[in-house]
Amino acid sequence: MARMDYYRLLGVSREASDDDIKKAYRKLVFQNHPDRNPDSQDAEAKIREINAAYEIVGDAERRRSYDRLFWGDEPRTETVDPDVILDEMEKKLFDEGRKELFAILMKDVKRVKAELSIIRERTMTEQGYDSFLEKVVAARASEIMDNFVTDEMEGRKQRLVEVATEIMVSQGVTKRGDDGGIRALRTRLEAAFRKGRVHGVASALELFYVRR
Repeated sequence: MARMDYYRLLGVSREASDDDIKKAYRKLVFQNHPDRNPDSQDAEAKIREINAAYEIVGDAERRRSYDRLFWGDEPRTETVDPDVILDEMEKKLFDEGRKELFAILMKDVKRVKAELSIIRERTMTEQGYDSFLEKVVAARASEIMDNFVTDEMEGRKQRLVEVATEIMVSQGVTKRGDDGGIRALRTRLEAAFRKGRVHGVASALELFYVRR
């Protein structure tokens, strides 16, 4: 299944203004509305596609998220397995979460050093000598991660996951209308972002780790 380009579906470029997108959307709805095409079996499906596209690129915040997640590299037109597309999206969300928390910890060196003292103590208890024990670091990162997440950050994450879920549905990863499948998909994407946050904390800790 080819990747769906919401801009192309609406007949606008990626540089189109919000007003141009709104005008294109209204024109398409007028042209394709089932009431104007009573003999068309595809009219309702077409309108759903148009509405789904406009819900994303017609909203400023969602559009920015879509551009970040969908256009991270040059678009590809070849047929791609939905599992491959989902794997790519999980990697993008993981990286978004990783960069977010890593940047925060890099600005709080005092906290990083305090956490390394706790990690060093736990590592010594675990194995009797000091080293960068990844499972101990990951466990501590999971414990403290939420301390750094603000409401604003959580809202940004929810927007990214929401847009990512819509993109995956449009690619056929799960069927539109399958509420259970969509919930499971959203949970999986949220987990990828959370794993990225944990990894971001761990990466910052590793950067400042010095064996004693």
